[in-house]
Amino acid sequence: MARDPTSTPSRREHKRAPTPPPRHRRDAIDATPPPRHPQRNRNTQVKWRGKPVFIRHRTPDEIASSEAVSLDELRDPETDASRVESSEWLVVMGICTHLGCVPIANAGDYGGWFCPCHGSHYDVSGRIRKGPAPLNLEIPPYKFTGDANLLVG
Repeated sequence: MARDPTSTPSRREHKRAPTPPPRHRRDAIDATPPPRHPQRNRNTQVKWRGKPVFIRHRTPDEIASSEAVSLDELRDPETDASRVESSEWLVVMGICTHLGCVPIANAGDYGGWFCPCHGSHYDVSGRIRKGPAPLNLEIPPYKFTGDANLLVG
C-alpha cells in the first residue's frame, strides 16, 4: 500500500532528529561575596549546578563554638576544621540531607540552619545536631582564588 507523501508519518516511520552534542557547561561559579557586605555572620546564597550554596562569613564566637563541639555529640562526626578551608568562611550545599528541602539560615536551636519541612537543626558548621536528617550539609568543591575571591566548582 502506497503512502500519501503529504500525510503525517506514522510513529514507526517518524525518524528522530539526531541528539545535539552536549553544550559546554560551566561548572564553576565565582561566588565572591559583594564588597558592600563585609560584615561577619552574613549569609550569601548562590546557585551552582541548579542547587543552592550557602556561604557564611562566621564570627570569632561562631568559630570558637564550632571548634569546641565534641565529636561524641554529633550524629555525623566531623571536626569544624575538616569542613572549612578558612575558618571564617563556611561553604555548604543548601539542601537538607533528610528529604532535600532548603533550610532557613540563622535559625534553629544551634544558630546555623533550620529545615522547616521536618525539623532538622544544623549548627554554624553545617553539622546535623537535631532532627531526622542523617548527615551534615554537603561541602561542595571550592577554593579561594585570592583574598576575597571564592570559586565554587
